[in-house]
Amino acid sequence: MTVEFAARLPLARNELDRDAEFRTVPDVGRVLRDDVDTRFLPVHRAAMLRNADGTLRFVAAADVPESAPLVYLGRSLADAADAPAGTRFAAALVDDETARQIEPEDAAWENLRMFGTELSARDQGLAVEAVAMANWHAVHGFSPRTGSDTEVVTGGWVRRDDQGHELFPRTDAAVIVGVVDRDDRILLGSNAAWDQDRYSLLAGFVEPGESLEDAVRREVFEESGVHVEEPEYLGSQPWPFPASLMVGFRARALDGDPSTVRPDGVEILDVQWFSREDIRERAGDTLHLPGRTSIARAIIEEWYGGPLDLP
Repeated sequence: MTVEFAARLPLARNELDRDAEFRTVPDVGRVLRDDVDTRFLPVHRAAMLRNADGTLRFVAAADVPESAPLVYLGRSLADAADAPAGTRFAAALVDDETARQIEPEDAAWENLRMFGTELSARDQGLAVEAVAMANWHAVHGFSPRTGSDTEVVTGGWVRRDDQGHELFPRTDAAVIVGVVDRDDRILLGSNAAWDQDRYSLLAGFVEPGESLEDAVRREVFEESGVHVEEPEYLGSQPWPFPASLMVGFRARALDGDPSTVRPDGVEILDVQWFSREDIRERAGDTLHLPGRTSIARAIIEEWYGGPLDLP
């Protein structure tokens, strides 16, 4: 991944030492609460709060009930106005009642998808980690092996059932591909769940026993009928909505008529080739592209040759 391309991936920025060893400290939650320097990031249904200047809003230990699960996020690597280097941060996964006590205004709780590009590297790293872990905890309250309740251990990074079986967070790998044809046009598709004028790159989850490159070839063909060659890795970024790692590629359509495309008709309702002129003339008007937080936008801009003046 080039430095230039990495700079286009807002959710891949980070200035945090995850400090995994500290997760194993006995009664780590109590240690975090007793340390007056610990910053607690309240997370409610994967939403967070921000200060008037756009920075993440932290709360004190007294604002977080003992029943709220804590996830140790790590230590800061650089000095900042609100915390010196080495400060420990923890996500507090709060319920509806606690969220109302911290901030009663519903609109103040914001989704990372909407403001990820506005955060500092440290705050972005904290936010994406916190959201991913909040989503994992939300669906692992019960053991898939025994059906019993699970308890939060190891700094929020493990859940354990009554028979000692441990559950660990998982991330789903997905490929996303900038496909170009012999005329250097890019292939974009419109998902069935979107408005008709919204288009993005083709993407899909990696299947068990499949390499990333094979997933690229399979997903592109399944969704568009286009065979591709030479998948080339560009970069990756977490996408915790709810638990994905987006692995970006570019690939070239095989020889033949590159205009012959067919959407699968189920997930993708339309597929089209777009030239740079098409993008310049239609983007933001009759063509809506992915937002700035997405790797899809970064790949499109990498092909386009520069940033697009769009939200």
